[in-house]
Amino acid sequence: MIGLVYRAADALRRRKLAGDHGRIGEDLAHRYLRRHGCTVVARNYRTPSGSGEIDIVAWEGETLVFVEVKTRGSAEFGAPERAVDEEKQDRLRRAARDYARRAEVAWEKTRFDIVGIILGSPPAIDWLRDVFR
Repeated sequence: MIGLVYRAADALRRRKLAGDHGRIGEDLAHRYLRRHGCTVVARNYRTPSGSGEIDIVAWEGETLVFVEVKTRGSAEFGAPERAVDEEKQDRLRRAARDYARRAEVAWEKTRFDIVGIILGSPPAIDWLRDVFR
């Protein structure tokens, strides 16, 4: 029953946000991570200084996971996760350090994941764990 509700909500959201692939992808990634045992504790976390943003922060067991979501309309230009370059990783690290410090979580108990999504029917979702340090 809840699956039916999610599918209906997805259909409405896709119509309303037709051009906003990022928002649709983050919604899909959020649900995907929850379905795979993660507890999502924050979405779109931004540092007070504005120096970085994390799409999703979640717990997987004893590990605090910082998730970057990359969404594409098609695979025409390559895998979505290829868009996470060194500069993006640096911004993610800054934001993650800020979040971990505020949440009083040891840096050793954190990791960085990427969820790549290619929108289609159905969407293709690829969860890459511990992709950089």
